[in-house]
Amino acid sequence: MDLLCVVLFALVGMTMHDSPLSGFVATVWPFAVGLLLAWFVPAVRGMPLLPWPTGVLVWAGTAGVGLVLRAVTGGGVSGAFPWVAAGVLAALLLGWRLVLSLLGRRRRTA
Repeated sequence: MDLLCVVLFALVGMTMHDSPLSGFVATVWPFAVGLLLAWFVPAVRGMPLLPWPTGVLVWAGTAGVGLVLRAVTGGGVSGAFPWVAAGVLAALLLGWRLVLSLLGRRRRTA
């Protein structure tokens, strides 16, 4: 699900900026690497569905590493991009976990 979120982030961003889809790999790879590294954290693998701490760790790793990799490889991190990228990734990577968490609580109380 996390990888789907990163792919969706890249595709929507490219569409919003009329970027050619031929640049998809160049857009998504830094964030995919960040996601992969985040999944090496034992707490993430041990509790993958929890918004806290898992979702926050996955988001921080994905956004942080992704932005650093973009910066050092010339992918561009100027203007509002870092804030937008961090915000959208937070909404996506934390969002699906929050929905599952809320549905789980709702079922337990019903």
